[in-house]
Amino acid sequence: MDDFQKILENGISFGRGGGPRKEDDKVKTKAKKKKYVTGAHGSGSARQKAKYREQRANRHKK
Repeated sequence: MDDFQKILENGISFGRGGGPRKEDDKVKTKAKKKKYVTGAHGSGSARQKAKYREQRANRHKK
């Protein structure tokens, strides 16, 4: 059976192996790293977000 016939009969799968994800397979993001949270990496929007986070954290403190 040639490749074309095999694709016609079975279809194409674009996913990886499938099955449930493990705990180790979590998506890693920069959003929670300290430099991004504090806005220290140089982005103006990150600094502004850090300012808002700080204001929110200090909102109910006396």
